[in-house]
Amino acid sequence: MEFVNSSPPRYECLLFDLDDTLYPLSSGLSDACTNNIIEFMVEKLGIDEDGVVELNHILYKKYGTTMAGLKAVGYEFDNDEYHNYVHGRLPYENLKPDPVLRSLLLALPCRKLVFSNSDEFHVMKALKRLGIEDCFERIISFDTLNPENNEAEVSCITGHLPENPVICKPTEIAFEKAFNIAQLNPHKTLFFDDSIRNIQTGKAVGLHTVLVGKSEKIDGSDYALESIHNMKEAFPELWLESKINNKETERIDYAAQISIETSVQA
Repeated sequence: MEFVNSSPPRYECLLFDLDDTLYPLSSGLSDACTNNIIEFMVEKLGIDEDGVVELNHILYKKYGTTMAGLKAVGYEFDNDEYHNYVHGRLPYENLKPDPVLRSLLLALPCRKLVFSNSDEFHVMKALKRLGIEDCFERIISFDTLNPENNEAEVSCITGHLPENPVICKPTEIAFEKAFNIAQLNPHKTLFFDDSIRNIQTGKAVGLHTVLVGKSEKIDGSDYALESIHNMKEAFPELWLESKINNKETERIDYAAQISIETSVQA
């Protein structure tokens, strides 16, 4: 007799960062993005070229993203203009279809979501270049966490901008908002990200964490993967569960077919 594992799965959801996680750092998009941000700061905001690199680093380190930092210290600019400038000129041609990753994702029976600080346009364009845009239940992006006019409403009510006018990783509020939007249980969720800060916050709010792009774990990460392609080796039970479910479905279908044939013959 074949017994089917009826115990609840350990993970109900997989939560993926996008940049340098679902595609490698070697793509060059990260470096190009940084250069575009620095150019925006100089050309659009009039920041002195001599200190812009250091300022970019300070803002990124303190506020999670340079954009969040610029807003927090008082620079005013349109969010869409910023994203178009920073992401609109990225070398997306460096991203190639990834049939291996697509196959891995489609074979997983659990929920799969993207959780990114980037805007929706960039996320979708990158996913389409990789050929995996239809592998996820939904995308939680900058636009999801920062609805249009939210910043203006807060400023109007309080008379000044909040300390962090942009909600983004690695702040706990970004994670908590993502959990509420997606209705996911962090204790049943596996979180993949290349950022140590994001991983550490993710661990603090209850997620099971996977540091991508590194071979060794750090404080806050439960696992480490050199590449997202190593998922199956690290978590074979996720795919095993899929096989078990498929076998059970086949068994039920076969039993139903026999029942129908018996009824017809009778």
